[in-house]
Amino acid sequence: MTVEVNGKLLDTDEEGYLSNLEDWSPEVANALAKQDELELTDNHWEVLNFLREYYKEYQIAPAVRVLTKAIGKKLGAEKGNSKYLYDLFPLGPAKQACRFAGLPKPTGCV
Repeated sequence: MTVEVNGKLLDTDEEGYLSNLEDWSPEVANALAKQDELELTDNHWEVLNFLREYYKEYQIAPAVRVLTKAIGKKLGAEKGNSKYLYDLFPLGPAKQACRFAGLPKPTGCV
């Protein structure tokens, strides 16, 4: 599978995660969100940037429970809860957000 960004085809796995994490850019995130019929807002970007920083530090994409707790610590309780995150990423805050952020599929995601 592929995603087209600025006329360039980027390889993805069968679930839409980038094959090469170095291919990621904000334009890639927007293209992947468009495939899911979402438009990324500042709130989405706050989570995506958090995920990219988390991955850079720990070399792992967090599962939803870990993500929710970590977001709550950094961004506050009003954002560190499942309802808020599912409102932003209806297909799963860890799974869908990690895909948009150019990260591998989180551990423990089916």
